[in-house]
Amino acid sequence: MTSFALSDTPLLSRTVVDRAEELRADVGALRAGWATAQLLRVDRRGQVRVDGTDPVFADAVELGAEPVPGAVFLGVRDGRHVWAVRVSVQTGTVADLRRIGDGLGAADAGLMVAAVALLNWHDHAGYSAVDGSPTEPVMSGWSRISTATGHEEFPRTDPAIICLVHDGADRVLLARQGAWPERRYSVLAGFVEAGESLESCVAREIREEVGVDVRDVRYLGSQPWPFPRSLMLGFAALADPDQPLCFLDGEIAEAHWFTRDEVCAALGAGDWSSPEDAPLLLPGSISIARGMIESWAKS
Repeated sequence: MTSFALSDTPLLSRTVVDRAEELRADVGALRAGWATAQLLRVDRRGQVRVDGTDPVFADAVELGAEPVPGAVFLGVRDGRHVWAVRVSVQTGTVADLRRIGDGLGAADAGLMVAAVALLNWHDHAGYSAVDGSPTEPVMSGWSRISTATGHEEFPRTDPAIICLVHDGADRVLLARQGAWPERRYSVLAGFVEAGESLESCVAREIREEVGVDVRDVRYLGSQPWPFPRSLMLGFAALADPDQPLCFLDGEIAEAHWFTRDEVCAALGAGDWSSPEDAPLLLPGSISIARGMIESWAKS
């Protein structure tokens, strides 16, 4: 089959919480909402306190009577404001998105992704990219301004393509980076360069990584990937499995064309964390890569 679509929304793309952008500059409303607000504490490794697989939200007033410096406003859930704050030390059991993402409900997933991405940006945006002067957060954490000129800067997101290359029939091209353990494969991905369209990026990255020319590039869907601040843009493309593979940029250690039966067997074996001695292991369910592979396998 030459065409397929994502069968489900990527796990980290689910968001049902109102971001309430209109409140970000409303100091009075934010102060009033702080009294009953929930607070998510995130450490520098992107970990939060968990109860099982659920993130633990504290009462914001534990930090003070009004919004504290450095806290970021995430939105409104069930009538309560939700904030996040960076902490250096956590107590209790902690976990990050890679560990608990597949068990999160849509609301918790959206809040945690936003918190991690936004706090990661603040960690690296302390000085203006325009004039080098210190910056300070405004708009309840959704922008920063230069203390010298007032120039405003906004959270940075790095677009990256991720592409499932297949032959239009029964085979898919999967690859392993040199830093990955043996048997762990995924679809191909790379960052969009300045002045480049998404479709051009797909063709360039696939050519650079495995030496294959692609055609019929089609958009599938997207997923935030806050490690540290990417947006993964999913595509599918056709290629000729008889074209020799050539690893031009040195990033890919090996790549192979796998049959649908081989992929289905790998999906049944679990994911990269599986203890099974399977010949092929595939990404975990929080990655859009998994959803793309599953959707192709079922098409």
